Amino acid sequence: MGINGTRNQEEQRREENGVVYFDRGEIEGKDGKTYGRFAIQTHFVEVGESAAALVERYVRPLYQPGDVLSFGAKVMCMCEKTVRTRDEVKPGFWSKVLWRFAGINETGVGMHEPYKLQLVIDIVGLPRVLLAAFVSAVTRPFGVRGLFYKICGKGVGGIDGFYFRSSFERYHTLALINPTNGPELCDRLAKETGIPVVLMDANDLQRDQLGKSSDMPLSDEQLQDAMRDNPSGQGAELTPLILIRPLA
Repeated sequence: MGINGTRNQEEQRREENGVVYFDRGEIEGKDGKTYGRFAIQTHFVEVGESAAALVERYVRPLYQPGDVLSFGAKVMCMCEKTVRTRDEVKPGFWSKVLWRFAGINETGVGMHEPYKLQLVIDIVGLPRVLLAAFVSAVTRPFGVRGLFYKICGKGVGGIDGFYFRSSFERYHTLALINPTNGPELCDRLAKETGIPVVLMDANDLQRDQLGKSSDMPLSDEQLQDAMRDNPSGQGAELTPLILIRPLA
């Protein structure tokens, strides 16, 4: 993060009721509605922690009636234990060969790592990975990107970790696999906390919505508008919980 980024972060920093958060300012949606966004700082969440306990500890002190919560997908992976360690993944012949030809996906995190590619093979099977790799190699010279992830499917593009550029050493040897039951997780969390929840895998380029609770008052389009500038910010800030406040 540069000097300007650090200065903006310091200007946005607030503390209330023992909770540190960053006021990301107001943003107007396509329908004219305006939203305040508060990026709430947490500790580094470890595998098996309770999502509801995180909400009660960090969100409850700032919550106002009418607020909704964007819960970061990567933290939900840790809570739900949808993770794999490097020790659990054994790279085989094809992963050791194919990773050398892998590109990067739209988020900059790609398959150019044998452990991560082997994890994809384990999830979707070798035939589909070989097909995806072949189609990707044939179409890449024509400027076509992202077909590897589309063909593999099953949330492969959302796999994170085994990533040595991560700010957190924990993610160097741990891979996170986005849960496939996002709506159910959101409904459970909303029932436990009384706060409408959307599960979001967001970065500076895209915001993948993995599910929302049935009591969510905002439409998918409104949630995308409220999150379109990625208020989660840098991963090193530890701000996976975004309190969205619709304004009159």
